[in-house]
Amino acid sequence: MTKPILYSYRRCPYAMRARMALKYAGIELEHREIDLRNKPQSMLLVSPKGTVPVLCVDGIILEQSLDIMRWALAKSDPDGWGLVDDSIAQAWIEKNDGPFKILLDQYKYPKRYPDLKSEEVLRAVNELMLLPMEAALQTNLYLLGNNMTWVDVAIFPFIRQFAMVNPEQFDELPFPSIQKWLDQQIESELFHSVMHKHSTWTD
Repeated sequence: MTKPILYSYRRCPYAMRARMALKYAGIELEHREIDLRNKPQSMLLVSPKGTVPVLCVDGIILEQSLDIMRWALAKSDPDGWGLVDDSIAQAWIEKNDGPFKILLDQYKYPKRYPDLKSEEVLRAVNELMLLPMEAALQTNLYLLGNNMTWVDVAIFPFIRQFAMVNPEQFDELPFPSIQKWLDQQIESELFHSVMHKHSTWTD
């Protein structure tokens, strides 16, 4: 049997969460690191939308990071990442992948949004995402309880990206539980294992 093929980009948060789930599930795969400015034709043939991650496995093309995570956990879930209340999990993911991702882009690329004030964007981020996360993490070790789930892994790369925009400002925010949770994820063996640099794949 041929190994699954994963088209990925190291710094993409969507690709990060897919890689973490695949690694956690023990899926052996062929990693193809792409150049976003020169995407390989082999990837565009199977996924014309041209975004990562893309997983090609058993004649199936999975083009969404959450679908890749679900596929991986269906294969193997040794620590019970998938044992969650689906409605609560979905609410977190819809918030993260929807309005928070929009605010994250506004915060990260202020020159693209000259009509927006950075302090107002930050206030919106706090109200939408960080305050609810802090409240959850003050009660439990992770977002959905005292065991890590796929929701923590799915959201973590985006919070990491937010924190990296202005680390000093992030450190000054009154969210110690988020900072502890984020540091734990960043320092984890799992995260380090999926952040190795790969040579760019060419057809």
